[in-house]
Amino acid sequence: MSEVKLGDRVRLRKPHPCGGDTWEVTRIGSDIRLRCLTCGRVILLRHEQFRRRLRVLLPRQDEVAR
Repeated sequence: MSEVKLGDRVRLRKPHPCGGDTWEVTRIGSDIRLRCLTCGRVILLRHEQFRRRLRVLLPRQDEVAR
């Protein structure tokens, strides 16, 4: 798995109940805080849960602009 950094956008295996499937990483520590980019809901996942649920690490916005 690639190194996840603050501000990265990720897509998880199951969509959020609001219909959104893209999340932004807002904290990395003993757990990972994610914010749904559709509704703004914030969740905390342990590292092992995050690794299991992660489907795609999306390219960063500054990398896309290049």
